[in-house]
Amino acid sequence: MTPQHFVSRLELAAQKDAVRWARRHARDVLSIWRVPSDHIETATLVVSELVTNSVRHVSAATPATGPVRLALILRHRGTHLIVEVADPDVRPPVHQGLSAPSAESGRGLFIVESVSKEWGYYFPPTGGKVVWCMLALVGE
Repeated sequence: MTPQHFVSRLELAAQKDAVRWARRHARDVLSIWRVPSDHIETATLVVSELVTNSVRHVSAATPATGPVRLALILRHRGTHLIVEVADPDVRPPVHQGLSAPSAESGRGLFIVESVSKEWGYYFPPTGGKVVWCMLALVGE
């Protein structure tokens, strides 16, 4: 029997409201897929952090321009969710560890790492980079 997979993709302009739209999209799609609400909240947090990082770095990068792409992939009969965020920036993500409590940024990948089963990045042949993480949706 072939494992069942669901995939949702969203392309966003690399601007501040992209984060809000990405969160809304994630909540809506994961609700339709009947993912439990506590996992939806975790996934929405991850989506928010990864899209925020992409928007921030694409906006600051020259000549990297283009959209931010969000992919949600529900795998292995709903036991795992993969979140992928692609952008045209070729610089690898920088994990800054735990930032000072007063810092306004720098905790995104720390948060992603702390709630994910695993995370990483790769450079697709089409250019740019993809930062991804896997969330376990059942106890392991």
